[in-house]
Amino acid sequence: MISLFRFTLLFSLIALLFGCEKEFTPPDVEPEPQIVVEGYVEAAGDQSSPPYVILTRTLPFFSTLDSSQFADFYVHDAVVTVDDGDQIVALTEICLADLSPAQLALAEGFLGGNIDSRANSFCVYLDPGLQMFGQEGRSYDLRVEVENEVLTASTTIPAHVPLDSLYFVEPPGEDTRPDLAQMQVGITDPPGRNFYRYFVGINGGSFRRDDFSVLEDAFFDDRAIVFPLNRPLPDTSDFDLSTFGLFTIGDTAKVKWVTFDEASFNFWNTIEFASANQGPFSNYTIIDSNVEGGLGIWSGRSASYYESIVELKE
Repeated sequence: MISLFRFTLLFSLIALLFGCEKEFTPPDVEPEPQIVVEGYVEAAGDQSSPPYVILTRTLPFFSTLDSSQFADFYVHDAVVTVDDGDQIVALTEICLADLSPAQLALAEGFLGGNIDSRANSFCVYLDPGLQMFGQEGRSYDLRVEVENEVLTASTTIPAHVPLDSLYFVEPPGEDTRPDLAQMQVGITDPPGRNFYRYFVGINGGSFRRDDFSVLEDAFFDDRAIVFPLNRPLPDTSDFDLSTFGLFTIGDTAKVKWVTFDEASFNFWNTIEFASANQGPFSNYTIIDSNVEGGLGIWSGRSASYYESIVELKE
């Protein structure tokens, strides 16, 4: 089993490799707007979800975005279909600003988040008839027709690799607070390339992702491994190194653990790398995409859910 020290060392090497990437300067910082796809279909046992897709437009690299522009940010009146080989399902556009409070609550449960987007005119294409659900091993073809453009993408939901264990230990280092704990999880990685992602919810709150939420098995293929999962930092919190990534004893933590394909990993890995390297001296990062005719990600994923009270392992 790989130790925490070796796991940390491996990630340091990965960070070093990223730091040696060649700088890229975009040839045109104000190109024509493109359609951006963010879509998912998920297999999770009795919590499997039907496909849904969010369509937006790109913005110039050197631009600002305020709330008054959100109405034009989303792409409306598209024809969106998903083909799983047995049936083709047309997705319906639903904008949260048009929903009643009861319907908004249902949408929050479906999308897995606490949504407060009425002012932003958040819109999504989904299958309200629940005709199609995610299944492991099945492929899904997406087709989007809008504004005389056709966008396509394909994804396959991989076999799920669940967690073997989830528990809490004392935080590393000296002079740590007695009310905090570090989450540890273990998996047995099967042979072949596998890609993972995680989300965390606290005390019944919505799932949030960490700034580094994706993981691949390049250094632990076909092995058992134990490693820490960070508690995501809330948007309203200031960074505090003494509490970063740690959980409060007595809270209830829920983890959504995801297995997805390489295209999904590459997309979110480049997104998170770009986010972590912002600033006046940062380099332009090309975001990976699996969408033909546009940008973004169409992702099939399998998931499992775990819930635990935060208490130190005896």
